Amino acid sequence: MRLCIVIPALDEETSLPKVLADIPRSLDAHVIVVDNGSVDRTAEVAREGGATVVEQPERGYGAACLAGLAALPDDCDTVAFLDADYSDFPEELPALLEPILQGDADLVIGSRMLGRREKGALPPHSLFGNWLAGRLLWLLHRQKATDLGPFRAIRREALDSLGMADRAYGWTVEMQLKAAKKGLRTVEVPVRYRKRIGKSKITGSLAASWKAGVTILSVLFRGYRT
Repeated sequence: MRLCIVIPALDEETSLPKVLADIPRSLDAHVIVVDNGSVDRTAEVAREGGATVVEQPERGYGAACLAGLAALPDDCDTVAFLDADYSDFPEELPALLEPILQGDADLVIGSRMLGRREKGALPPHSLFGNWLAGRLLWLLHRQKATDLGPFRAIRREALDSLGMADRAYGWTVEMQLKAAKKGLRTVEVPVRYRKRIGKSKITGSLAASWKAGVTILSVLFRGYRT
């Protein structure tokens, strides 16, 4: 397996070195950090940590992920996505990749709902939003899901087939619903989750959470109609 890891980052100079240090060296992964318009030393610490840095000044989680995909080397056959805020546990990457390695999955979602969460790591409105999105994924697309977590891995060929397009908060749910419509094998594995370093750009603000929720719902229903 030739693994590439895409890490969108916005003003994460404090947390990013911890994330990079915890990626298992045994994976020999090509790490791409997408600087999404940071005003701190995010890009510098990424380079110091051995990552390739891609600049994406257009703000948006999806925009950052798409910029990372555009920079993937040709020999990359599996892509993992990981947040830069140290809320995920990079050392759990082998467990995330195992279903793909065993030939049992095309897409693997790290489920924070099935795993252990540090108290307060996900506020109530985020827990409710994940529950609602999971129910709608099942009702509209027959895709079982407990979480829309960003910690995930997918076969490169499967990812290329999805035609990912969302440039904002709808990226994760777009991937899951398109995987369902393509008949891809999607599984969830339990992952741990802790309080992020710094303030969340989404869950740390009710206004941002509301905007993200509206975007996710629109992606779900638009996917149902097409």
